[in-house]
Amino acid sequence: MTTTAPPVNARVLALAHHAGRALLERALARHGTTFHQSVTLRAVTAAGGTVGREELVGDVTGSLKTDASVVRGTIGELTAAKLLEEDPAEAGRLRLTDAGRELYESTAAEGAGIAARLYGGIPEEDLAVAGRVLALVTDRANAELAGA
Repeated sequence: MTTTAPPVNARVLALAHHAGRALLERALARHGTTFHQSVTLRAVTAAGGTVGREELVGDVTGSLKTDASVVRGTIGELTAAKLLEEDPAEAGRLRLTDAGRELYESTAAEGAGIAARLYGGIPEEDLAVAGRVLALVTDRANAELAGA
C-alpha cells in the first residue's frame, strides 16, 4: 500500500480501473460471462428488464466507448445463450430472460462484494471528492469524444 498519495492523473486512474476490473472479470469468468456481457445485462436491468435494441446498443456503446458492432455481437451472444430474448409484445425490443436476470443478480452481488472490499474504510468525504473529480474527468472526455 502506498503511504503517500500520488497526484491524480491518467495512469493512477487507469491502474485503479484495471485492478478493480481484473477482480470483476475473475468473478464473471466463474459464471461463464464476460465484462461486455455484464455491462449489457446491467443496462437492460437498469431499463426495467426490457429495452429497445438500438437504445441498448447506444447505451452500452456510450458506456464502454466501443464500436456498435462489438455491442451488437455481445447482444447476439446473450441472445444465443438465452439470457436475452426478443420481446414478443413489442418488435425491436429485448428483454431479460429468467436465466439472464439470475445471472445478472448473482454477478452484481459478487461485484458489490468486490466494491465493498475495495472502498470499505475510505472516508465518505474522500469518496465524495473522488466521485466529483472522476465525474468531471468523464464529462470532459465525453465532450471531447462528442466533438471528434
